Amino acid sequence: MTNTFSYGAERMTVPIAIDLASGKRKGILTDAVKQRIRQSQQYVQQIVAENKTVYGVNTGFGILANTPISEADTATLQFKILQSHSVGVGDPIPVEVAKLMLITKVQALAQGYSGVQLETLERILWHIDNDIIPVVPEKGSVGASGDLAPLAHLFLPPDRIRRSVP
Repeated sequence: MTNTFSYGAERMTVPIAIDLASGKRKGILTDAVKQRIRQSQQYVQQIVAENKTVYGVNTGFGILANTPISEADTATLQFKILQSHSVGVGDPIPVEVAKLMLITKVQALAQGYSGVQLETLERILWHIDNDIIPVVPEKGSVGASGDLAPLAHLFLPPDRIRRSVP
């Protein structure tokens, strides 16, 4: 497919996101973007290995910000934060909206500033490319940002998935 979009390397617009969601464009990660993602992830690994304290990486959240998390428990911390925030209720948002959420999240994570593993982005892209989209409830969030519950539902290992095409 020659009509591609390079996540993290190109500017995303609403029409591009809609083209990605509808399959008119294929989203890719260039080698340069993959390298940037790997470097950021290696930096997070280094923080953990050197026992540097970084909020939410190897500490608790909120009032537990000063509570250290062991290297062995950092992956559990990330899973548990998703689990604790997946508290949405109500009808599912339209599958197309959930797919657009995945697309815009890939674009944000592909900038290479989050420390996310490349494999995580590749898995999200697999879901987008195969129209296997998580169920996200329409109501509920945690905290002031307003997006924590929907994002938790989007990325918690799903117990319910949908296809965006019949």
